[in-house]
Amino acid sequence: MDSELNGLSSEPHSLHCDSNLEDGPIKDDLPLLHSSKPITTDDTSTPQPDIEELEKKYAAYVRRDVYGTMGRGKLPWTQKLLLGIALITLFPLRMVLATLVVVLYYLICRACTLFLVPNREDEQEDYAHMGGWRRRTIYWVGRVLSRSLLFVLGFYWITETYRNPDLDSKFNDELDENGESEECERPGAIISNHVSHIDILYHMSSSFPSFVAKRSVSKLPLVGLISKCLGCVYVERESKSSEFKGVSGLVNDRIQESLQDKSAPMMMLFPEGTTTNGDYILPFKTGAFLSKAPVLPVILRYPYRRFSPAWDTISGVRHVILLLCQFVNNITVLRLPLYYPSQEEKDNPKLYAENVRRLMAREGNLIMSDIGLAEKRVYHAAVHDLFT
Repeated sequence: MDSELNGLSSEPHSLHCDSNLEDGPIKDDLPLLHSSKPITTDDTSTPQPDIEELEKKYAAYVRRDVYGTMGRGKLPWTQKLLLGIALITLFPLRMVLATLVVVLYYLICRACTLFLVPNREDEQEDYAHMGGWRRRTIYWVGRVLSRSLLFVLGFYWITETYRNPDLDSKFNDELDENGESEECERPGAIISNHVSHIDILYHMSSSFPSFVAKRSVSKLPLVGLISKCLGCVYVERESKSSEFKGVSGLVNDRIQESLQDKSAPMMMLFPEGTTTNGDYILPFKTGAFLSKAPVLPVILRYPYRRFSPAWDTISGVRHVILLLCQFVNNITVLRLPLYYPSQEEKDNPKLYAENVRRLMAREGNLIMSDIGLAEKRVYHAAVHDLFT
């Protein structure tokens, strides 16, 4: 979400982030099992950079799996055979099961919000502040069904590593150290690198936080109500209200609220603002660091053999089809200790963001890149022109 949620409709409409909502769809004119047509150039036209030059310049967005750039690489016949088998067996089964999981959770959210008026403040609308059995049901069932959906999509095992042995994934529980119970301090926000829309499902299954989403997400079938129950902060590009605080202000308010009230959902943010291929980490936006509260860095990786779950230079439909046709998918998660900002970092959010980014790059063995969303759009447009 600064990153946002994308609905669960064009992808398995899993909740998605701001980056890819901003990118816009990439037209996909080629059959799934066919290789791309050869690139032709007109000697009289302005010369275009070749694919090698583009991939070197925009390395953070380059797909290096067997399907290649835009998922259209030439496949050996063995891979075509495996893909064909999966298309007629695994794909429809997973689509049906994934749909059932999403519909089931929607019905549970609908039942829990019956006769309730949503919280409406600062042009936002959500049910995240409900209490009692309703909130517990939405929270725990949401975590279980998110993990179930990951299992349906082929993520049978998730390998989680904690850099700090005293830190576990249950932020609201108490830790027992040396015979004494101490409360584990809650982070102001969870900070994660951004690789795929699958990131959202993992974080929902792990800690069920709130995200930043486009306002249009709240109006999507099924997903709209789910996003309201998550307590998403909706982005409005042009607010009609002069009192609208802006996304950073709303996120800061939510962070402060979660620190004061442990029944309130935590914020989960993707400060890169867009997805990468998983090997790089982009410059961080500062919105997550304005609150001056400690943050919990989380690093996600997707080891793969055939298809990379990273969502880059590939259309949403093609990405979902190839993801569901892969027999086994993998996630590895590295959780770092809470990062407490120094006074200098509190006074300078850009420094705070950059130091957290450098820590994540070092601990996660990620390559730091200075390119951002604008360059990603240029790369998408360029490779699309070369392949169509």
